[in-house]
Parts: sequence; structure tokens; C-alpha cells
Amino acid sequence: MAQEAPAEEKLLHVSVSPHLRDTVSVPKIMRSVILALTPALIWAVYIFGLRALWLVLVGMMSAVLTEAICQKIMGRPITVSDGSAVVTGMLLVYCLPPGVPFWMPMVGSAFAIAIGKQAFGGLGHNPLNPALLGRAFLLASWPLHMTTDWRAPAMGTMSGIDAVTNATPLAVLKEAHKVLADPVSTTEQVVQAREAVAQLSSSYGNLFFGNVGGSLGETSALLLLVGGLYLMFKRYIGWKIPLTFLGIVMILTSAFGGADGLFTGDALFHLLSGGLILGAFFMATDMVTTPVTFRGRLIFGAGCGVITSVIRLVGGYPEGVCYSILLMNAFTPLIDRWTRPKRLGEKGLRQE
Repeated sequence: MAQEAPAEEKLLHVSVSPHLRDTVSVPKIMRSVILALTPALIWAVYIFGLRALWLVLVGMMSAVLTEAICQKIMGRPITVSDGSAVVTGMLLVYCLPPGVPFWMPMVGSAFAIAIGKQAFGGLGHNPLNPALLGRAFLLASWPLHMTTDWRAPAMGTMSGIDAVTNATPLAVLKEAHKVLADPVSTTEQVVQAREAVAQLSSSYGNLFFGNVGGSLGETSALLLLVGGLYLMFKRYIGWKIPLTFLGIVMILTSAFGGADGLFTGDALFHLLSGGLILGAFFMATDMVTTPVTFRGRLIFGAGCGVITSVIRLVGGYPEGVCYSILLMNAFTPLIDRWTRPKRLGEKGLRQE
């Protein structure tokens, strides 16, 4: 005969949510993100010099100081130790040309934290990615610095090809397509544009390893992929948004990005150039500003891919990652509402 359990062991212990607990915390996630971004920073210092490191440090310190001041003024607990402000400052500077003056990361980080984050209530309440909002503010306010303060890498040219030394890869492609689409372009201009496009297609190695010009932290596709896969391995980000983002860009740029008709575009070039990988793995996956449902994340990634492709192919600006993510951030509440799973027993709108 089984012995009856003591009365105290039969008691049902009831507590408030959450009922599922884990050791993962915001500081732990932020430390992992910083670690994942560090290889790209080391590479930036190697090809652009110590100035790159100082720009990142200025951006991070400005973000941390702004967050502490805002929280003090608003009477909130000071939470700069969670690392979220550090990540915001770091990501913002990764999106800047390496030759910008030091006051720009300072101003951009302050705007990102004060207006993009604390004005909405702090971490977890901001509707838009603060780092990208700060970059958009800098681009609108000081476009000359944001579009001309490039620097060539220590071992090569800004474009990644020897024949073109004064423009980033995406800018070279944009200018070449403009010449090819212009009916008044001379034969010589058309020949030069086609040669530039052909040479860009042969620069995959420089694009993959990062021996090109561009924003400070976006040049090395390899190191960004390593960091992104590390975050996936830690299960801090998922595959849905990055895969759909990158996949849609590759499909659309392959189909519509060529000068000789459908499916003559260079999808691999678009994948490796610009801030696509940085945005897909480190910004479009922000847990605060992106959908929480499975279908919602697929829709979000696809939307980012479509907008990026449209801006790159037919817009006046060579890059579109920043604005694509910000625009889709604005639709996140609607996407979550549209893709909300049914509760058990809930009837659909259609009556059988």
C-alpha cells in the first residue's frame, strides 16, 4: 500500500506570470550582440585606422550618457548597465562613413536615444529602431558628410576594383545603370559603364572579405555573417527575417537589376555590398520593433527586401536598407494584429 503524501506536498502553489523562467536577460543578450559585432569592428580598425575605433567609442559614450541624463530627468531608474544604449551607439556608428567628423556620432547617438528610445518610454517601448532613426536623422541633416566622407581601405580602393577609386560599390553600380538607361549617353560612356559593371561582378572576393569602402561596420560580409550566425546559435535571433530579407533582395535584383532584360541582374553583388547583411542580422531582428508571430516575421523580412530592392534599383539613393527597416517597423503593430494566431475555440469571421 502506497504511503500517502504529506498534506503540505499536496498544496497547489499559485504565482503571478511569467510561469516559464529562463536565465536569459537583457544584459546577457546585449553582451552577446556586442561580441558578435566585435570582429567587424576589428576589421574596420585594420582597414580604416584607429579613427574607426574612436568614432565607435564616441558614439557609445554619447548613447550611454544621453540615456542616463534622460532617465535622471524623467525620474526613472538609470539602466545604462543593461548594455542596450551601448549597442545602439555601436550600430549607429557602423552605419556611418569612416571619415565623418567626431561630433556626428555624438549627435546621432544622442538623437537615437533621446528621441528614438527614451521619448517613448525606454527599452521595449520604442516603435522604431533607434540606431537607424539616428542614421536617418544624420542623413537628412548633413547629407554632404553622409554621402562623401568615405575612405578607401588600407589594401585597396573604395569600389573594390582598381579602375574606379572614388566611389563605393553600390554608387558605381547606380551610376553605371544611370548611364545605360540614358538614351543620350555616348557610345564611349556606355562602354565604360558596361566595363564598370563587369569589373564589379568580378570583385566578389573583396566584397566578401571587406577590402572595399563603405560605412564603417558594413564592409566585411564574412565577419558580419559570423556574428549573425553566432546570435542564431545562441537563439537570440531567428532565421525568418534574415532569410526572407536576403532572399527577396536576391530574387528581385536578379530579376530586375540587370541592364539587358529580365534575370540579368547580379544578385550576389547586391547581397555582399552595402549594409544588407548588417541590417538583416543585427537591425531587422531587433526584438522590440519587429513582429512576434511566425508569419509576421516572414512578412516583415519580405517587406524589407522589397523596399530595399526598389530603392536600390529605381530610387535616387544607392542604398535602401535603413529606410526599408524603419518603414517596416512602423507596420509591425498591424502585422502582429493581422497574423495573430487564433485562440483555442475561437471562431473565425467566416461562418460555416
